[in-house]
Amino acid sequence: MSAVPESFATAFRLIVHADPVLVRTVALSLAVSGSACLCAAAFGLASGAWLAVVRFAGQRAVLLALDTLLALPSVVVGLVVYLLLSRSGPLGSWGILFTPAAMVIAQTILVLPIVTALARQVVADALRDGGDQLRSMGASALVRALLMLLHERWAVATLMLIAFGRAIAEVGAVMIVGGNIDGVTRVMTTTIALETSKGDLPLALALGIVLLGVIALLNVAIALLRHGSGPLAVESR
Repeated sequence: MSAVPESFATAFRLIVHADPVLVRTVALSLAVSGSACLCAAAFGLASGAWLAVVRFAGQRAVLLALDTLLALPSVVVGLVVYLLLSRSGPLGSWGILFTPAAMVIAQTILVLPIVTALARQVVADALRDGGDQLRSMGASALVRALLMLLHERWAVATLMLIAFGRAIAEVGAVMIVGGNIDGVTRVMTTTIALETSKGDLPLALALGIVLLGVIALLNVAIALLRHGSGPLAVESR
């Protein structure tokens, strides 16, 4: 049997038999990216709702900066977080560099602009359709925005799945701040990069298949949610 088919066969065996290294790596990936999305949601949803209803000097510049951050390179995020958490950095006393906590911080920063921008659009669109009724009832602007977030919960779920997909598929930031330490900070993307460079294709292929499966499931879930809540896309300004 040639090398490539044999590697694929071994990769599928690793998946079918739930190889411990594979399971541990996948579990850490899901935990880190899930935690980052929850942290981003805690701040990003409220910030997006606020940006949808307030008017202030320099707002267009803020929104332009937010749009720019949507394409924020993950390696830049990793570099900034590394500098902050290194021994000589302002947060070096935390002692969390090269730990999953540092990876969560990096991914939170990476997906926060996505959550904020999409939440702002969801609220703005919802207020155009049904904001007058809430305004006539005397609800304040921020209350109206938060109520619209609750009303558009399927759209909110969709944007969170988009953020999760961005987080779990990135490699640069977690590689820099996590150090890719075996059994501690190796996630799917960093392990794929390492094992491929070492020539250990079966584990890299197995993780690649699992990662593609996770992304495929996310896309199916997003499609189903969009079907029920309408399209979601960042509007151009």
